Amino acid sequence: MKLLALEFPPISHIVEWPAFGWSPEGIFAINKVVFLGFLSVALTLLIFGIAASKAQLVPTGVQSVAELSVEFVRDQVVLQTMGEEGLHKKWVMPLLMALFWFILFNNVWGIIPAAQMPVNARMAMPAFLALLVWVVYNVAGVANQGLGGYLKSNLFPPGVPTALYILVTPIEFVSNFLVRPFSLAVRLFANLLAGHILLVTFAVLTSALIGASGFLKVIFPLPFVVLIGLTAFEILVIFLQAYIFTILTAVYIGGAMHPEH
Repeated sequence: MKLLALEFPPISHIVEWPAFGWSPEGIFAINKVVFLGFLSVALTLLIFGIAASKAQLVPTGVQSVAELSVEFVRDQVVLQTMGEEGLHKKWVMPLLMALFWFILFNNVWGIIPAAQMPVNARMAMPAFLALLVWVVYNVAGVANQGLGGYLKSNLFPPGVPTALYILVTPIEFVSNFLVRPFSLAVRLFANLLAGHILLVTFAVLTSALIGASGFLKVIFPLPFVVLIGLTAFEILVIFLQAYIFTILTAVYIGGAMHPEH
């Protein structure tokens, strides 16, 4: 039976891509994932470049999309996590908007024909973004509270009996300075990788059953329907993971700027 001979590609063939012919192998190799990452940067810059250059009183097209996304991040992210003060920090909105759109574009490649590889399904990009967020919220915390005040608010939370600090302080250090960036990176990476593997699995199964005969050909619509459903679900995941990463970034920045009372 042909199905019994079905071979699914190993993980290395699903997420690892060789360098393009004009790009030598090595640290600075340009492969499919890197190229898609560059496209995400270009598209993020392009959408706001077009919106700014053709600004109209009544927005249409790209300007409408850009303004809706600005309103969404402002109302559903910044105001919900940092309040009005977040809007007074001139760097907060540009940072969160850039993160949201860049992550969204990186995610969406997983369902685009011919691309079919979310950039964030490789750990390097989520790890870089998480490290960037870690640097930003720590710098914001030190700038607003001073180094001593920032460390005190993070390592010695108020309301804890002094004797318990010997247990609480190491936990707070690990939680605030190590777990946060790690969880940001792993959450984004794991969700995109899992979705990518599921789509590849059912795409391979559907392709194999199309060429099968007899009963196997009859059940071909089943994995195909599942593939369509998974693709629709992946669209939701693509947006949701960009939103979660962005709102957690805002939460961490807001928490770093203001000590607990």
